[in-house]
Amino acid sequence: MAEPLGPDQESVWDYPRPPAVEPVAQRVRVVLAGTTIADSTAALRVLETSHPPNYYLPPDDVDRDRLRASDRRSFCEFKGLAHYWSPAVGDRIEVDAAWSYPQPSPRYEALADHVAFYAARMDECWVGDELVTPQPGGFYGGWVTSWVAGPFKGVPGSMGW
Repeated sequence: MAEPLGPDQESVWDYPRPPAVEPVAQRVRVVLAGTTIADSTAALRVLETSHPPNYYLPPDDVDRDRLRASDRRSFCEFKGLAHYWSPAVGDRIEVDAAWSYPQPSPRYEALADHVAFYAARMDECWVGDELVTPQPGGFYGGWVTSWVAGPFKGVPGSMGW
């Protein structure tokens, strides 16, 4: 099912389940309405089978004045209870377009209070010098880069994979 790999690519089908957490060597940035709302050289990425990575930025690298707390919650069988945020710049508010784990499950403590963003809901998300493509479908928040090969869960017909 995995696509052939090009030079320097990794397949999401080689990612583990349960997911792995690893540091990101590149700078990671998130832009909304022309304003950089997160910028980090200490981000983490979560790697889970069939998904492009989710990038989590440390709380000190996120402009918390640009995040409005939401009542929305969801539960991940691995990471625990997620709390959602609505990034806002001026009159633009992207409801529930970011999330974090205030008290992640054991094995995922490194993610505590780090913030992840839905790339499709932001104007720009960057890993290093590469503009990210959002994971297809809108349900998952993975960031697709040139060094990640699919197919990716989220495209029509993939919910049962």
